[in-house]
Amino acid sequence: MIIGVPREIKAHEYRVGMLPVGVEELIKGGHRVIVEAGAGLGSGLLDSDYTDAGAEVTADAAEIWDQAQLIVKVKEPQEPEWSRIRGDQLIFTYFHFAADRALTEAIQRSGATALAYETLQDEEGKLRLLTPMSEVAGRMSIQQGAKYLERPQGGRGILLGGVPGVEAAHITILGGGVVGTNAAKVAAGFGARVTVLDTSVERLRYLDDVLPPNVTTLHSDRHTILQEIQRADLIVGAVLLQGARAPRLIRREDLRLMKPGAVIVDVAVDQGGCVETTRPTTHGQPTFVVDDVVHYCVANMPGAVGRTSTYALCNVTLPYVIRLADHGLDGACRLDPQLVTAVNIHRGRITHPAVAATFNLSYRPFA
Repeated sequence: MIIGVPREIKAHEYRVGMLPVGVEELIKGGHRVIVEAGAGLGSGLLDSDYTDAGAEVTADAAEIWDQAQLIVKVKEPQEPEWSRIRGDQLIFTYFHFAADRALTEAIQRSGATALAYETLQDEEGKLRLLTPMSEVAGRMSIQQGAKYLERPQGGRGILLGGVPGVEAAHITILGGGVVGTNAAKVAAGFGARVTVLDTSVERLRYLDDVLPPNVTTLHSDRHTILQEIQRADLIVGAVLLQGARAPRLIRREDLRLMKPGAVIVDVAVDQGGCVETTRPTTHGQPTFVVDDVVHYCVANMPGAVGRTSTYALCNVTLPYVIRLADHGLDGACRLDPQLVTAVNIHRGRITHPAVAATFNLSYRPFA
């Protein structure tokens, strides 16, 4: 099979879809790999690293899209790439369709098959390919929140851990999954006062056992959320509904209850955001202010730490890439039935129920 690895063109995206070791493994399997020149630079990987591993490197992105049977990326195809997609291609990447109807319809029109990292579940129901980026984003949410709480950045002028005689910041985390747990660990390490909200009592029991004493767990409901946002200096949106749009837990009118200069880091922005006022931003222009509340809503947070993120991502994606290359879509799904959970669109039809429900479109399971 011919595998293509294009350079990411989303703003300030520094990750790459494959490491040189992945190229080497695919070449050993008798496959051909074409990598776009400069694709790995943001992750500290040179073109020569790829050619040494056996890849063909081309400066022409169109050559990759024209020839590759399997496209391996990090972020969803951007609008300039839509016209290059072929109906017989497999595209393996993060898609987050529920946040983007135009993208959904473009992939449907192309006739290609979209395999989404973020919906692939293992035998235990865990989102194995989303987890490493959720870990990165959760940890970064506190790092970025701390920066934008500084007064020159528009924040309240709060140091997360405070100092002796001055109270620490109050951080509210909406969601106790992978993002929320990693955010809580880092926030607690700073010495902040942390509250994690989740609707699962079992999850809260687990978090209460494993997180340090400066983390409080609360059951999430509308009243608790309203109480917490009034106390919070920093709110982290860490909600995930697999394949679906994130629920809007904070409404526009709720912002009036928050402290002036408070910060919201909405990690759920990839799935539409859990705050009504959320809109995607970039690393170049990461924030905006609504009702004196600073919003940080970068849609590809892990892209800023390309080296860490690329290695973390490719460590888990490579086995699936090899399976697809060796056996094709149908064969790979027979060998590993869990791979079916990644198929969101196949030959123009939506095959993931949450994506279809988001846009009120028809759905037919992948067979």
